[in-house]
Amino acid sequence: METTRQGAAVNARGIGVKGPRGWAFRGVDITADPGSLIAVQGPSGSGRTCLLLALTGRMRLTEGHATVAGFPLPKRMGTVRGRTALAHVPGVTDLEPALTVAEHLREQALLAPRLEGSPLGALPWGRRHKEAVRARIDSALAAAGLDPDTLPKGLRTCVRDLERLEALRLSVALGVMHQPRLLAVDDLDLKLSADERAAAWQLLRDLALAGTTVLAVASDAPADALVVSTAPAAAAAAPAPTDTPEPDTHEEDAAHAFAETGRA
Repeated sequence: METTRQGAAVNARGIGVKGPRGWAFRGVDITADPGSLIAVQGPSGSGRTCLLLALTGRMRLTEGHATVAGFPLPKRMGTVRGRTALAHVPGVTDLEPALTVAEHLREQALLAPRLEGSPLGALPWGRRHKEAVRARIDSALAAAGLDPDTLPKGLRTCVRDLERLEALRLSVALGVMHQPRLLAVDDLDLKLSADERAAAWQLLRDLALAGTTVLAVASDAPADALVVSTAPAAAAAAPAPTDTPEPDTHEEDAAHAFAETGRA
């Protein structure tokens, strides 16, 4: 067994997840330093979303071994969940269309674990509290590149009125508000134009340059990304299962499996 490399943000060897309908993915290897930009590629139904959930401690590994932010999986799933975040994952981090951008941001600011070194709920409701919440929201918006002045009604804009790239930026802002070591983003470039794809990758690149390891599912990856494949061919070298598996688990199983492991 290979020794986990010290200092790696993600170190995985031969990992796989098996669901009710067979293997979601298997035989995946990843070694990435902190601040890496990692692109997950593979055909639909090849377990891309499941890989995101597994590496953020939200789905239990069936085989292989991994560490994320220095903590082993699946032994320390809860710890890994607290040090990672998800964004733009269908069925898991869906935005509420009727709520405004401000309402989403404030809710996450209240849920985020700590503010100025203290649990947010322990702070008095006053000017200092409001200023701290505002600072956290402003920081998240800046990190995600979401400028309220460009939105139809500023922060009062409803999610249903956002463009696809704006909605992606909002989802990323909600994720980075928890100051994760690793941010996992699903369907990064789905239905985006070429210019929008470039902007989306630049957003993730900026997060990575700031020190956050980023793991993103996408159809195309930039040259500077570390590419990880969940395509069946990538798992050809994995040992055959002892029993005959059912057809591969599809992406729609991800939300169900996520619910079984418990939300972060």
